[in-house]
Amino acid sequence: MTDVFINYRTGDGEKTATLIDQELSRRFGSGRIFRASKSIPPGQAYPETLLTKLRQSTVILAVIGPDWTNFRARLGNPEDWVRKELLEAFTCELPVVPVLDGRKTDRLDKNDLPKELARLADLQSIPFSTHDAEAGLKSLGDLVADMVPGLRDLDRDAASSLVPDSVVNSIGDVSGTAVQSRDFTGDVGGTVIKGAGGPVHTGQGDIYQNSRHVSGGRQFSGNGMTYFEGDHHGDIQHRFGEPDRHEDDGR
Repeated sequence: MTDVFINYRTGDGEKTATLIDQELSRRFGSGRIFRASKSIPPGQAYPETLLTKLRQSTVILAVIGPDWTNFRARLGNPEDWVRKELLEAFTCELPVVPVLDGRKTDRLDKNDLPKELARLADLQSIPFSTHDAEAGLKSLGDLVADMVPGLRDLDRDAASSLVPDSVVNSIGDVSGTAVQSRDFTGDVGGTVIKGAGGPVHTGQGDIYQNSRHVSGGRQFSGNGMTYFEGDHHGDIQHRFGEPDRHEDDGR
């Protein structure tokens, strides 16, 4: 299904049309964005496919470059595809958004256009500059999301902004150093640390290390049990609450 149709002139705006296509395809999916040189496969009937996709679209982005009106002779030619696409959009009463490509591109003037396309000069346009392409592409993407029903549900940028500010770790066997740079909320159970060649910092909160085997000659109890197995290089220090006191029975 096509939602956004990109209208552009080869030799005057195709690079910007490609940038727009790539960004909108990233945000909403490639199948939702139509750009003729990308979207029409080899061997497919060009005129029929192009006009069909245009009629199925919800919004037309017309990329207007600095030399766009210099092609007036071509714009007046009934066989010119830029003209055909725009007139078909007007006939189908589809919204057309002129995208002014470059700082030197001014709003269209009716006097510079064939009378059939004069209404293009009355349409609200949106500026786009490659000097700040990131901001321009974001503005276009946000505009399209507002204009096309259902696209906001597909918006990858909107989805990523809804991810809560939390950290979820899943660590298998680690050889070397594992660093957790944020706080944990909740308990961490069943922790296995292998091959740690330096200090292990747990931060705040409780950590329960469960094992079926106990190494060492003394068992400590506080608010829970901590078991260690395998080789340990360096000191292991614990701080508990007030422990239960037992006579050393040699076990």
